[in-house]
Amino acid sequence: MRLEEYWGVGPKTRETLVAELGRERAIRAIESGDVRTLSEAGLPRGRATRILRRATGGAGMDVLATSDARKAYKELLDLAVEHAVTERAADRIRVLTPRTSRDEMIDRLDGVLAARDAWTTLEDEDKERVLEAYDRYDERDESEHAAVEAALTLLEAGVDSGPFAAIAELERETLTEAADALGALTGGRVREGADDELDRLRTALGAVEDMDANALELIEELRDDGIHDVEGFRDAFEDRLLSETGVTVDQVRDAMPTDASDATDFVGGTLRALRSNLTEAVDERETAVAAEFEETLEAADDAVEQAVSAVDEIALHLSLARFAIAYDCTRPTFVGDESARSDRDAISVVNARNLSLEAREDESVQPVTYGLGAHGVTSVPEDVGSVPGEEDVAVLTGANSGGKTTLLETLCQVVLLASMGLPVPADRAEVTPVDSLVFHRRHASFNAGVLESTLKSIVPPLSSGGRTLMLVDEFEAITEPGSAADLLHGLVTLSVDRDAMGVFVTHLADDLEPLPEAARVDGIFAEGLDPDLELLVDYQPRFNTVGRSTPEFIVSRLVANATDRTERTGFETLAEAVGDEIVQRTLADARWNE
Repeated sequence: MRLEEYWGVGPKTRETLVAELGRERAIRAIESGDVRTLSEAGLPRGRATRILRRATGGAGMDVLATSDARKAYKELLDLAVEHAVTERAADRIRVLTPRTSRDEMIDRLDGVLAARDAWTTLEDEDKERVLEAYDRYDERDESEHAAVEAALTLLEAGVDSGPFAAIAELERETLTEAADALGALTGGRVREGADDELDRLRTALGAVEDMDANALELIEELRDDGIHDVEGFRDAFEDRLLSETGVTVDQVRDAMPTDASDATDFVGGTLRALRSNLTEAVDERETAVAAEFEETLEAADDAVEQAVSAVDEIALHLSLARFAIAYDCTRPTFVGDESARSDRDAISVVNARNLSLEAREDESVQPVTYGLGAHGVTSVPEDVGSVPGEEDVAVLTGANSGGKTTLLETLCQVVLLASMGLPVPADRAEVTPVDSLVFHRRHASFNAGVLESTLKSIVPPLSSGGRTLMLVDEFEAITEPGSAADLLHGLVTLSVDRDAMGVFVTHLADDLEPLPEAARVDGIFAEGLDPDLELLVDYQPRFNTVGRSTPEFIVSRLVANATDRTERTGFETLAEAVGDEIVQRTLADARWNE
């Protein structure tokens, strides 16, 4: 396959990859989703990630039909990356894409949830040891030695189910011996500490080399000690060698020349001979020791390869499991026929939470229950009343700052996570994977160009013939209200006609009547002000009910907070317009609740 056939690889990128990696290695990096190798070859990390998403899951990326859907997808990956146990795992999370078959979704779900279940059974100290092992694995650039050590740590922790089963199958003794051998060898050399005899010989050689470098000083020291006769000098020199170099008597005497002409010749000849003999001994010992370690590694080759592969795969599943645990995510249920649209299609959530809000430590998140299509929602909070109907399309109305956009984002997150084969932030969820996810956030740009580009992005998926989920927020923000109501009514009708599912957030519900039979209106209600004059909102939608707007609550707060007399008079005039009695009652209720 030619490199240019991969999405995003043009002539310049191809030249860079071939120059740095070679064609075959570049293709292997792309096919395996190796962000690090591509970025180290000179590609910006963001570009490398985009190329790999398309290479490993291009059809899945086509599900993201709008820029807002793609942005929501990237936001989810960013949240998951925060729980990665290695940089390689983080890179692999960044290139996860929606899957195109339910079997693939379920396979990944099974692996992540099995890893979650296994991880939660570990004691905290074992979890800490595993994470520390992965830190070392990361610090050593995922070396074989670090991988085998991580595998041993996982074995010692006792995890043996789900993705961890690949480690449990390995023999601990074989891995231990392989870890010792990998730790002993570097670049074909034997490391210090790997063999006592080799260390002794190296130490002796080093001491002899140091003594040889200072031979003249040594001779002077011996003479200063009052030793001048040949026999006494020989004995003193021998004693010095034995005490400072660790060589044996036999090694010293074998090295001493018998025909030296003077002390300098005698000392120099002895030290040169010792250096030569010790160098030969070191080389022989190192060769023998290295051969033993290499033999060990050859015998353990399969085990090491399995450990490296398993440790890397476990890192991905463990990272995703930690993400699922952090946000209390659960397994979604896939519903409807996989091959075609059916009357069993549904998107529903019970006590779902918005991950973007949950990630902010200062945010309090109210779970919501919602459903479209043939869902299985059987109960809702008591004050909501009936459960949602089985309409495929809903128009969501209600107060400003009432959580309508957040509900759209939450549904978008649930569908995306399920499509990627990941657990979702809800007590229960039913999802029919879609071919096109049309997510459109509110964009307050009031001009013809924005309207045209928006329509060009959100209408074509409805005509594609596949399953489409429409999540459209305040479409009226990009054109005048009269036209917006007509266009929005057309979008709702088109969604119903094309058997799509969808939620359309709007303040124009009354202008959309009559809606198609297969669509309903839901509402979110503000309930007043708290003692701090903050808006009290019940974020749980009420079904088949138009949500109340809340100008009286906002005006009430403005009246209460006004410090300037003239300013207050202006806000009181607005209070009369929205209903002075309602404003006064709102303020009284707020004070009563204090």
